[in-house]
Amino acid sequence: MRILHLAGATAALLAVGCVTSSDMQKLQNQISDMQEQVAQLKQTASSKEEVQNVNAKIADQTQQLLKSNATLVAKVDQMDEKINNSQGAVEQTNYRVDRLVQQLTQAQKDLEDLKAGAARTTAATAAPGTPAPLTEVAVAAPVVPAEDPMQMYQAAYRDYQRGNFDLSIAGFREFIAKNPNSDLADNAAYWIGESLFSQKKYREAIEQFDSVVTSYPKSDKVPGALLKKGYSYISLGERAQGVVQLQYVVHEHPTSQEASLARQRLKQLGIETR
Repeated sequence: MRILHLAGATAALLAVGCVTSSDMQKLQNQISDMQEQVAQLKQTASSKEEVQNVNAKIADQTQQLLKSNATLVAKVDQMDEKINNSQGAVEQTNYRVDRLVQQLTQAQKDLEDLKAGAARTTAATAAPGTPAPLTEVAVAAPVVPAEDPMQMYQAAYRDYQRGNFDLSIAGFREFIAKNPNSDLADNAAYWIGESLFSQKKYREAIEQFDSVVTSYPKSDKVPGALLKKGYSYISLGERAQGVVQLQYVVHEHPTSQEASLARQRLKQLGIETR
């Protein structure tokens, strides 16, 4: 509008014949200034549109990243659950093998004892022609079978798989109390922690996982206990403590499956590890 006004003024001045070259130069300069301002306004409007487009793209990408992150967390949790189930199955299989070896060894020992007893009986037989004296046959008292430790362990683990966590905790604690020197005692202690973790009793779970690390320092359950201890701290909102625990898993057990899971969780928290 201002340019039109200047143009009109120029025409009027020309019409009356009193325009000087100086006046014409000033008008031209003003027209140039206005044209430059119009160009800047157009550029500014274009920049605003570009900013709005960029903001829209950023918002869309943010939503996609949030969805991807949620999917990744779900996959990690599923993987963790599968690992736990696989570990339990391997533990049970190994224990069955050990039990079969023990039973076989005991059967061989019983057979040797029977052979030795038969040899002693033959040696003690009376001279030829002399009837052997009647002896009182000792009848062994019936043996009451003790509760099978493996059955106790399996029952507690089945309760864990079914989500009966209180029963699982009670079963594993009874197993440890009756079989403190069992090869599965450390596993039972670990699954108590997992049961507490599943109940979202994170503070109690931390204490239980601590007991696994301190009571069974050479156990293959130590990396898992440290990992779940880190998860528990994060679930309690104690992020710094959780990060320290996860980094400890990575540094102390770098080749374990738990280290891989720890790296993934740290990455979700925005922390890169080697």
